[in-house]
Amino acid sequence: MSTSEVPLDVSLSPYGYIPTRYVCYIFAVLYTVSTVLHFGQAIHRRAWFLLPTAVLAGIGEMIGWGGRLWSSYQPLADDPYMMQIVCTIIAPTPLVAALFITFGRMSERLGEQYSRLGARLYSRVFLTCDIISLVIQSAGGGIAASTNDHDLAQLGSNIMLAGIVVQLVSLSVFTILMTEYLVRYVREAPVKPLVMLNNSSEMTVTDVYTEKRPMASPMKLLVLGTCLETLFLYVRAIYRTIELADGFDGRIIQTEVYFNVLDGAMVVLAMYTLNVLHPACLLHQYDSQRPHSVNEMKSLNVAASNATLNV
Repeated sequence: MSTSEVPLDVSLSPYGYIPTRYVCYIFAVLYTVSTVLHFGQAIHRRAWFLLPTAVLAGIGEMIGWGGRLWSSYQPLADDPYMMQIVCTIIAPTPLVAALFITFGRMSERLGEQYSRLGARLYSRVFLTCDIISLVIQSAGGGIAASTNDHDLAQLGSNIMLAGIVVQLVSLSVFTILMTEYLVRYVREAPVKPLVMLNNSSEMTVTDVYTEKRPMASPMKLLVLGTCLETLFLYVRAIYRTIELADGFDGRIIQTEVYFNVLDGAMVVLAMYTLNVLHPACLLHQYDSQRPHSVNEMKSLNVAASNATLNV
């Protein structure tokens, strides 16, 4: 019997199993295609925020699944194992950032009066949380990948877990605020009062920027896409939190199907949802259907507020 035909003791693999090769190929190809599409869409639509978010996330996933594919050929090697552990944990974090930015721009157009936070504040607050999460995860991943000591590797895992928990908490708060926003929008129950000026002796000035505007088809699709992406990334964050809490030697991390479905598939679905229901494309379509641009709406808002103060 040749060396290649000698049965491998699966328990010796750091995974606790041997990554299924065809699954690794499928995910590697899916992430590559989506990343290339995101790069092309970002350039074509000048949606530059997607380059350090969706594109960066895709590159990270490509490297991570490349590591798993490498492990399918060399299941006992430590380098590909640590490469996939670190990259697949950290990579979706920039994708979450794209979600925050998209919702901020969406709420700006639909009306900020339904929101607890201003459109820019959404990006600033949640992006800050996302960056903190990324730094913590990167630090933990660096420790775990740079040592063969089990205790240090576990320390790195715990630090990565802390980063994932930060991400899960910020994503939970974001989900609550986004849900409240959409409910208030549908019920026409703004958090902030509308500012309107009606003067029969002069031209009527109305703060159209804070009035409820109909949710046209492009915006409905964008809301759908944002909700789906949030769901997929939230499921993935919950899984990763439980997985890392269970430890590198736990049953969850050593069960391949959990990882393929609750991590790989969830991030793939989030990335392709972003490809299909592209925020830059849908926002452009929405803006082109409106009588005023966003800047004109803001100008009218300021004018109405100033006029109200002068009355």
